[in-house]
Amino acid sequence: MASAILRRDRLRALTLLSPAYLWLTVAIFLPLSAMVFFSVLTDVPFGDREWHLTAGNYQAFLETGTYARLLWKSLQLGATVTALSVLIGFPCAYVLAKVVRGRSREALFLLVVLPFWSNSLVRIFSWAIVLRGNGVLDRAVNAVLPWPVKLNLMYSQSAIVIGLVHSYLPYVILTSYLALQAIDDSLIEAARSLGAKRLTILRRLILPLSMPGLVAGAVLIFVPVVGSFMEPRLLGGRLGTYYGTLIEDQFVAVFNWPLGAALSFILLAVVLVILGLASPILRKARL
Repeated sequence: MASAILRRDRLRALTLLSPAYLWLTVAIFLPLSAMVFFSVLTDVPFGDREWHLTAGNYQAFLETGTYARLLWKSLQLGATVTALSVLIGFPCAYVLAKVVRGRSREALFLLVVLPFWSNSLVRIFSWAIVLRGNGVLDRAVNAVLPWPVKLNLMYSQSAIVIGLVHSYLPYVILTSYLALQAIDDSLIEAARSLGAKRLTILRRLILPLSMPGLVAGAVLIFVPVVGSFMEPRLLGGRLGTYYGTLIEDQFVAVFNWPLGAALSFILLAVVLVILGLASPILRKARL
């Protein structure tokens, strides 16, 4: 009787989970399998093109120092954007979770999720209008200062970082907010009644308890930023050449899909290695 109930529960769980697993298979594993196949080809298997299996695409990465330099540049960009997003987003999440209430919180939440309601290209071109010479920021600064200032941040590293932080900041705010919201206010009040100062409460109580959400937000930002290409290309100009733009060029401009697929899997492997090396820290943060 018990075994029959167990089998029925397993069958019910499998029935409920099968649409999700089917979607993952179709939307993720099949495209990844196709990319693996492309990465070991000499040419795309379209039309009358001749192709055969090779490891030359991966060997090209090892032999071309430019690819490794662009990958390191993208990793640095990911670390910079993630650090800035955490430094800006965690205080915002704390204000949302522990300071404001009622309609004020709803209004602030609206401002946080507003970037998700607009197209990414619209956000990027909006920043281009703000950061360019004689743009919104330039005119605002000159309207305040008594002396003329020429302010043009377009096609610079700063413009790329600003655009990426604006695009991915909501991730760390939302994940940190959920973790902070789960902290019982009575714990903070108890610490205050025992004479703990604000910095002590932040360092010994709030940060450790909210670390899972903070780490989750950091991972959600770092992984896509390393492979980003739209913001660097549109806001960086000639300085916006990163590993993501290199991969995009292989697929769109050069039509060298095998090399683009190989470079994509190298990026995936590097990110997985970084997350694997950081897994002890991530595991400790969840405890």
